Amino acid sequence: MIKEFKEFSTGAILNIADEELLQLYVKTELIGLFTFIWSRTTDVVIQIDGIMVTLQKDKIIVLTPNQYFKFISGSDAIVYQFNREFYCIKDHDKEVSCMGVLFYGNSTFPIINLDHKEHNKLDQLHKVFLDELDTVDTIQAEMLRMLMSRFIITTTRLIKQQSNYNNLDEQVNLIRNFNILVETYFRKEHAVKFYAEKLFKSPKTLSNNFSKFEKSPLQIIHDRIILEAKRLLIYTDKSAKEIAYEIGFEDASHLSRMFKRHTSFSPSEFRKQLKPKSIGKY
Repeated sequence: MIKEFKEFSTGAILNIADEELLQLYVKTELIGLFTFIWSRTTDVVIQIDGIMVTLQKDKIIVLTPNQYFKFISGSDAIVYQFNREFYCIKDHDKEVSCMGVLFYGNSTFPIINLDHKEHNKLDQLHKVFLDELDTVDTIQAEMLRMLMSRFIITTTRLIKQQSNYNNLDEQVNLIRNFNILVETYFRKEHAVKFYAEKLFKSPKTLSNNFSKFEKSPLQIIHDRIILEAKRLLIYTDKSAKEIAYEIGFEDASHLSRMFKRHTSFSPSEFRKQLKPKSIGKY
């Protein structure tokens, strides 16, 4: 089952589907749309940026358009996909507060755990989504955007709770803004000082705000650089030198050293041993 909403005046697209939509991704390709995959009752196995992921039942994984994706196996999944024209994450961030947490946050692909109560809540919301897709009238687009807003708010709340973000609103906002800045500037700016100045903080103050979380500001910057380098090594024919220039290194050896520290391989060695890696079940 694949249901699609299109708004020709704006180019907006919303897909609501089951695993049939995932089965279209038989080859690795850019996923191209903001995507939620909910494994409802069975495991779903997928490949993201060359990494094999087993998504256990009652979990939701969140993907962004620039991630490379391939479906491996699974059934009884619910999939939501939309483009910026349908729902602009940036424009609605004051409403849903998902930028830098749900999308473009510390985690390469955030995974949300659902308990029985949250499962039922989202199950009911899904039924409303399907009803609204079958109701073609002048306010259909507005209704679908409202429902997507509700879904994003719900999943953002859950991931904040599960990531120990509770009662840390000021810190969370700082971290969110930092993550957004990294996503915007990582190809050119690699120093914590640049981001600290953008946030009107000293590098030390910025780092202190990350002390209760898994990664430091510098680790987040480096992780994003390495992720982009991996994507370009796996999915393009660009040389290591070309990739280094593309992500802001005037000297390719600087990227090579950073890459080896993070992966134990040089870029050329990494490309030679390419094979999807498994990171187990979630």
